[in-house]
Amino acid sequence: MASLGLLMIRLVIGLTFVGHGAQKLFGWFGGPGLSGFGEWLGTIGIKNGGKTWALLAGLFELIGGLLFAAGLLTWVGAILITIVMIDAIATVHGKNGYWLTNGGFEYNLVLIAVVIGVALIGPGDFVLLYKP
Repeated sequence: MASLGLLMIRLVIGLTFVGHGAQKLFGWFGGPGLSGFGEWLGTIGIKNGGKTWALLAGLFELIGGLLFAAGLLTWVGAILITIVMIDAIATVHGKNGYWLTNGGFEYNLVLIAVVIGVALIGPGDFVLLYKP
């Protein structure tokens, strides 16, 4: 049952990050795409290299989410997701305090705890490739 629980956590969080990455990279699912996200980064003070930072954020979310969901190099996926969440806290949510109701970093911190927790526990038995 633990492996099934880990699979559920990995799929929901991992595929959600895949979707967020696709929003940033390709404009899918109502997202802004690279140009739009890069421009938005400029509005929060990241004036130089907005499109480059948009590309990195999108790739970290997409690749991190895929690895995490698949249970393949789960710790790498968790690190990529954690980097994006720490960046979101530092650039957007941190100044708003803890609670999400005020635009704070509560949810970002929960995601960090979950992905690091799963990485420390391991992905469970249901992974994309055979696990000896």
